[in-house]
Amino acid sequence: MSQTFFTADIHFGHANVIKFCNRPFNSVEEMNKVLIDNWNSRVSDEDEIYILGDLFFRTKTDIEDILSQLQGRKHLIIGNHDHTWMSRVNLDKWFVSVNDLLVLKQDGRTMTLCHYPLVSWPHMAYGGWCIHGHVHNNTDNEHGWQFIRQSPRLLNAGVDVNGYLPVTFDELVTNNESFKADNLK
Repeated sequence: MSQTFFTADIHFGHANVIKFCNRPFNSVEEMNKVLIDNWNSRVSDEDEIYILGDLFFRTKTDIEDILSQLQGRKHLIIGNHDHTWMSRVNLDKWFVSVNDLLVLKQDGRTMTLCHYPLVSWPHMAYGGWCIHGHVHNNTDNEHGWQFIRQSPRLLNAGVDVNGYLPVTFDELVTNNESFKADNLK
């Protein structure tokens, strides 16, 4: 039985993200390997995976080599750092879909998938969810932290708050509740 996973802000190939987000890696090569291994430990080729932006950034690594290693039926929601690498590959070969924003209805839930955390989203007033990336593990108000922290239906799919793993919807909820509770600034 297939599953659905979410992830964001992987930044394959981006050496500076290690220090910016205090990631536990000694090099970009180690980070890439661990993130690929983590991805494939959870996601099978039959699973759907929604990547909410910033899959690569400033990478010197062969993009298609990494894409060829990642299992699952990949759906890309475009982030602010994706346009540069997207022009260098045949997106139709690697992704089932590519969107700026996507409204997904699944398991009785309506989820708006966008790279950026939104203040308002479709079906918000009726229990809809917004799943996003972009903010990594930042808790400063420049990134709207107070709003994000107080919005239980706004879920950060970034690897920096989800154990460097693609996660299910239920895991997103649990991880975001924990992250918000641990960062009550």
